[in-house]
Amino acid sequence: MNSLRLIILLTGILCFDSSCREKTEYSKFSGFAQGTTYSMIFENPRRFNVAAIQDEVEQILTGFDLSLSLYVDSSVLCRINRNETDIPDEYFTEVFRRSKEISALTGGAFDVTVGPLVRAWGFGPDAHKNFRETDRDSLMQLVGIEKVDIRNGRILKADPRISLDFNAIAKGYSVDVISRFFDRKGIKSYLVEIGGEIRARGDRGGVFWKIGIDKPADSNVVPGQDLQAIISMKDRSLATSGNYRRFYMEDGVKYSHTIDPKTGYPSKNRLLSATILASDCMTADGIATACMVMGKERAIEFIERNPEFDAFLIYSDDQGNYRTWISEKLIQYIDQSR
Repeated sequence: MNSLRLIILLTGILCFDSSCREKTEYSKFSGFAQGTTYSMIFENPRRFNVAAIQDEVEQILTGFDLSLSLYVDSSVLCRINRNETDIPDEYFTEVFRRSKEISALTGGAFDVTVGPLVRAWGFGPDAHKNFRETDRDSLMQLVGIEKVDIRNGRILKADPRISLDFNAIAKGYSVDVISRFFDRKGIKSYLVEIGGEIRARGDRGGVFWKIGIDKPADSNVVPGQDLQAIISMKDRSLATSGNYRRFYMEDGVKYSHTIDPKTGYPSKNRLLSATILASDCMTADGIATACMVMGKERAIEFIERNPEFDAFLIYSDDQGNYRTWISEKLIQYIDQSR
């Protein structure tokens, strides 16, 4: 579950520097898509009609859902999961191939074949838990991205019961898709946010974009209300994964929505949220999810082995207090004086 939101006011952007008085005009719009909200801000020297830009963005997002949404029954993803077709479209093909790469990079901590487990644990379109210990072994036989491939433009499954779930990477990918749209328009400075996943290109009047990270408390239900830190960004993508807003309680046990593909169970560790910065948002999204599966220690080791990523991790110590770990290159861009 994404725990990050842009620090945006209805009247404009909340700036932290007097030099935020731009010489260039910026336009913004927001709305609803993919079961969440979106916000877009872009440099606009009176060249673009904002309503027309928003209409194009929403058309792209509608087409995106028709490809990858688990909540649109006729989507390409749903039809492939039901074995009604074996022909993926371009969106499906790109996200699937990148998912395979991220799975290999993270040692299998990220795996989009966890669909059957996600549904069994009650996370997904049906939102009904029916997981039983006796079913675990048979469900685990359907997990493993190496059991699915695309060859000659067709999906091949080792078992027709295998189903894919791109929810842990699709929002980040949708940010990349919209960012490419702004790039094609020739817009040099923009910020795209969908459901808390972000791509920032350029800056805003010489000032880095400011992104707020929520404190990972169960009671912190209003994004932006109680911030843990603020990150300054330019020409990077960012995604946050956390377990504290998406879970359910049963018989006094808290079940998080992040499923460990190696065990078949919801992840249990002290890592509360993982914010990842990468060159593209699809990758940042997938790596953030993988870090939540890995837990604090393994996630730190992974980030230190892969310097192309930056991370801001929030975890709980032995006394239940919030602690943070920040990758070295990111420290200068973090403000924790909240």
